[in-house]
Amino acid sequence: MANISSYGACPSIKNILLLDSEGKRVAVKYYSDDWPTNTAKLAFEKSVFTKTQKTNARTEAEIAMFENNIVIYKFIQDLHFFVTSGDDENELILATVLQGFSDAVALLLRNNVDKREALENLDLILLCLDEIIDGGMILETDASVIEGKVAAHNTDAGAPLSEQTLTQALATAREHLTRSLLK
Repeated sequence: MANISSYGACPSIKNILLLDSEGKRVAVKYYSDDWPTNTAKLAFEKSVFTKTQKTNARTEAEIAMFENNIVIYKFIQDLHFFVTSGDDENELILATVLQGFSDAVALLLRNNVDKREALENLDLILLCLDEIIDGGMILETDASVIEGKVAAHNTDAGAPLSEQTLTQALATAREHLTRSLLK
């Protein structure tokens, strides 16, 4: 059988980084063993940040080649969004992942995308990353779908029934019924 190349295979992501305006971590996920230690990961983040900080990636995503990787990045206020993949991946797919991530974060933070708000809602951002990528494989890129799944994970069962959706109210009622039957 002929040697099968990765062309046409499912694109894989090596990492997604969300850094602040000083290059410090806000939220990161690595899906590759290219950076085996935390020190190597921090060095990579610093290098990527240093290389890209002088660019103007505020209006649309920019592309850079870095250490045999494609890095797609975009800046929103004081947050820097990065998606990294191998140099053989399709840049348009990576740009779609980046756009889905940044748009989902904007939806989750109600368009108040800044470091303080991101840190206050870090759980939502990490759930967002989990909904977009699993083990380096792209699962979803539509921001509204991602935001919907994250919001479903983050339902507040303690909220009054009048503030819950029908599904949330039924889940709350089922939970209360199960607790009362188990007592």
